[in-house]
Amino acid sequence: DAFASGGSVGYDHKRMAITARGAWESVKRNFRELGIDIQNRDFRVVGIGDMSGDVFGNGMLLSHHIRLVGAFNHMHIFLDPDPDAEASFAERSRLFALSRSSWGDYDRKLISSGGGVFSRSLKSIPLSAQARTMLGVKQEHMTPNEVITALLKAPVDLLWNGGIGTYVKAEQESHEAVGDKANEGVRINGNQLRCKVVGEGGNLGFTQLGRVEFASRGGLIYTDAIDNSAGVDCSDHEVNIKILLGQVLASGEMTAKQRNRLLAQMTDEVAELVLAHNYAQTQSISLVAWKSAEKLYEHARFIDHLEQRGKLNRKLEYLPDAKMIAERQANQRGLTKPEIAVLHAYSKMNYYDALIDSDISHDSYLRAEMAGYFPRVLVERFPDEISAHRLLREITATYLTNRIVDHMGPGFGFRVREEVGANIDSLTRAFVSVCVIFDIDRIWSDIEGLDNMVSASVQMEMMYAVTTLLRRTVTWLLRYRPNDLEIATVIGHFRRGVAELTEQMPKPLSAPDRLALNRQVKTLTQSGVEQELARRVGVLLPLASALDLVEIARDSGREILDVAAVYYQLGKELDFHWLHAQIDKLHIHTHWHDLARTRLREMLDNHQREIAAHVLRTTRSYKKAGKMIEQWRAANQAAFQRHGEILAEFKARSSVDFAMLSMVVAGAETLRTV
Repeated sequence: DAFASGGSVGYDHKRMAITARGAWESVKRNFRELGIDIQNRDFRVVGIGDMSGDVFGNGMLLSHHIRLVGAFNHMHIFLDPDPDAEASFAERSRLFALSRSSWGDYDRKLISSGGGVFSRSLKSIPLSAQARTMLGVKQEHMTPNEVITALLKAPVDLLWNGGIGTYVKAEQESHEAVGDKANEGVRINGNQLRCKVVGEGGNLGFTQLGRVEFASRGGLIYTDAIDNSAGVDCSDHEVNIKILLGQVLASGEMTAKQRNRLLAQMTDEVAELVLAHNYAQTQSISLVAWKSAEKLYEHARFIDHLEQRGKLNRKLEYLPDAKMIAERQANQRGLTKPEIAVLHAYSKMNYYDALIDSDISHDSYLRAEMAGYFPRVLVERFPDEISAHRLLREITATYLTNRIVDHMGPGFGFRVREEVGANIDSLTRAFVSVCVIFDIDRIWSDIEGLDNMVSASVQMEMMYAVTTLLRRTVTWLLRYRPNDLEIATVIGHFRRGVAELTEQMPKPLSAPDRLALNRQVKTLTQSGVEQELARRVGVLLPLASALDLVEIARDSGREILDVAAVYYQLGKELDFHWLHAQIDKLHIHTHWHDLARTRLREMLDNHQREIAAHVLRTTRSYKKAGKMIEQWRAANQAAFQRHGEILAEFKARSSVDFAMLSMVVAGAETLRTV
């Protein structure tokens, strides 16, 4: 009772335009990465389909700035070389409102000079000078199939697929392998596309290798599974809402008529919940793609892990093998968006399977958190019924899986488990705790609010700072509090201290750290970021130590700002900042190199924590950080001097390697015990 038709009473997907709107989130994001706001700037489109179709028709009404220069379906070819955006939008709206329409119903008077509507049954189509320019061809006559092929290759901004059939493959693929004989005469290769962006509202318009080929040449594309997922997502919401309201009906608290009225009232909010997921998925894939070359070793390791467990067949999913991975590493190229989309899906399946077998849905804190899945009116009126939902475990697992993977990208859980040996249940508790402790959702939402106000690269840089904090603090909790991860308890233990420290930033930082932070904030504000948000993002890196500082403050009985001042000043005095920079610069060849680098960073942080705690214990008569460190250094001059000599020797070199940094980090341990 909850499919595309909306069942007897429910959500009609075509009327909601939900599938097209979901795919449009992909289109908008890809154009944002090009610096183009397609809701406020004209752009040229070629389409596959006609206005009577759900996905094509709804999609071509999602921006008043669409200039549809060409389209085709099984009957007609539509050419409009220089359309007026508003007039053509109105005509498309008229066609969409008809009970049945085709391109043959388009008002010819509204088609620009040199255009027209042509039957695919014609032997030859005459092409005007305007049409030839639009298509980027020289022939004055073409067969209908040749015109369609030229449309697919046209130098436009967007190729919008809302039709049926496979029109793009990879050069290496045969037509027979594609399995769509009807379109062999028009099909092209991914490397022949000249559009900037592809939106896949329809299924199977591209082969996966065709997508990868297009993306490898700079084209922006996700996959059809990502672009048109909103329909399935909407049906999932409808099923779960109807199950919930079925419980209410059975209890006699609501009549069937009231239920139906409530379902209709929630239509817009259900759409918002679904589209938020489309937005988040594409954002996640783009964020991973932004650093994909740097993270290729990590992605390759995750692919290997899934394949070894029988969870993935890389050949069937067209993911690169070991030889191709090595070639990409040599060329400093990572996975493309279509490949990341596949890994993203498998990561979600992996998370979901692990969470569904856990007891995390029983966590009392998460029951309140789960409210984000349902429309607000249901949360307010039926909280007990939500808690008693017979699919609560499945809904919880889905909600948490989406939240984690859409923030952290594929393989995060696998990577953290390799570092600290935690299970998905514990990782999820740590992730939710950290998000609350550091007010991540608000920061993330504020960054998203900068869409079309700052460049996409600035937003991704800010989001990368957030995910770096998340990764380090989640790992910290799993390493130092593995047996005490009740979410409410963890939040209660750390939240107040972290909030106090955050509010005072950058006051407790050392002078060089404050200077670096001010430079970062200035760069962000010059890019269009509001001052306070720029500050909140700027302090994320030093806040990665906040959990350490809360623990030291509790153990020492000192105020957290005093602890922070000592901790950050020690980083300067011991040149740990320089060491961190050298660790970050280490050249990574494999996943194991990356784990070793992470371990070095954690060892150095642990040394800084223990030294700070030692200084605070042994200098209780002093209040100022500078005096405390001065007293400690004077009492331990030999060890301090030896540390300085080693660093001076390393700084004199043109470069340092793993072995050298391992030695100096290990040597810093002596400062903890002096």
